[in-house]
Amino acid sequence: MDDLPPAIVLDILSRLGDSADLASCRVASKTFNSLSRDVRFINLHCSFDRYAKSRSPLTRSSITPFKEIFKTLTSELRIVESVSVGVDKPLHTVSYDDVEDENDDLYLTDVNFVNDWLPRVCDRLRSFSISDFWVQSCWRRSHVLSLVSSYCHSLIELQIRNAWLSVDSLSPMPKLSKLTLEYTRLDDEDLNKVNECFPSLHVLNLIGVGGLKEPKIHLLHLKSCQWTVSNAVYSVTIVAPNLVKLILKCVRPRALVIETPALADLHLSLDEASNFKVQEFVNLTNLHLESLDLHQLLCSLPFGKTIKNLKLGTKSAELTGVAKFGFEFLFHVFPNVTSLTLTPWAWSVLEMFLCPEDLEVRTQMKGLKEITAYLEIHDFEATLSFIFSILDNCSNLSDMKLFIHRDVVFHVTNTLISRCMIRCPSVRWRWGMWKEGTNDAWIPDAI
Repeated sequence: MDDLPPAIVLDILSRLGDSADLASCRVASKTFNSLSRDVRFINLHCSFDRYAKSRSPLTRSSITPFKEIFKTLTSELRIVESVSVGVDKPLHTVSYDDVEDENDDLYLTDVNFVNDWLPRVCDRLRSFSISDFWVQSCWRRSHVLSLVSSYCHSLIELQIRNAWLSVDSLSPMPKLSKLTLEYTRLDDEDLNKVNECFPSLHVLNLIGVGGLKEPKIHLLHLKSCQWTVSNAVYSVTIVAPNLVKLILKCVRPRALVIETPALADLHLSLDEASNFKVQEFVNLTNLHLESLDLHQLLCSLPFGKTIKNLKLGTKSAELTGVAKFGFEFLFHVFPNVTSLTLTPWAWSVLEMFLCPEDLEVRTQMKGLKEITAYLEIHDFEATLSFIFSILDNCSNLSDMKLFIHRDVVFHVTNTLISRCMIRCPSVRWRWGMWKEGTNDAWIPDAI
């Protein structure tokens, strides 16, 4: 390895995803040790095993503190462009009640810790990710966001997870284009400060951000947003004239205001909202809806004619009390859909409405070309009749992808496949299996 050109060795070292592996390579050869200092990233996460050993009376004296290892890494690299530091996912499940942890050995958004190393690497830093240990960070309000804004003037991407954040003394970061806050705590006025100090954001991800009551996003350059809102909000407002993609998951907001005229891709998931104020999206082509009552949600949304790709799902497997609606209503709302995806319970709602023999779909859905659906098959004849009704009324349908629940017996699955393919051989059939908590799988012999 020492005979390889330095550029190739550096490229090999730069491809190592974990800085712990990089540290191991340093002791392997003098060349590795020398060139490793030119690697421009740090990626170090504390494992559950390391955490457990650091707490055990038998092993903790032999474990180098995680913060010391990280600070040593930052001091040894000549130029740092990317930093990712945090705890591994298994540590996210550790409960404060179980540990009663008042230590700060893994309190990574501690400004004293960050201030020890950030000034040395901030000049060339482009990406910074910090995933704190919630047991130690949840009861300490951190000013790390303000510290980062004061040092990292060239930062483009910032991710902070599992922290209680303060925006006091937050400075503008006009170059920051991507921000992710996940399982953090903020107040409404804090989010307003984020809008003000990060005006150039193109991508914003707010996942499980608590403390908000009437949150508002107002970003003129935002293009992509993923926002999982807690159930303690009164209203949700998004004003973003250049937003193209939005994933919004709520529970029961009293009001929902979405002013995003350029939106092309929307994933909206909510139980219910009593007051909608939504502009008609003239560019919206991809729509994914999830709700406890899809019928009510569909009736509330003032758009549909532009939708080409539609996915529908319910947020509960319990269909009792769910308003039924059929294909005719669906295509009255979305007359130009070409691709339709139905989750198991959305399929069941449509199937239940269409099952009676005297019911016929009167709307010819000529535009629909592709269907992907997930079936449970509680009533074989009802499911088969529903599929046949779709085939009879969708004259240009060319692709059917049907996933059958893994618990359905083989004979029923095989019979359904056989009868469908015989009924309409011109359709390109693809068959698969699904089950909660597992990956979908195709049935090779049926493709």
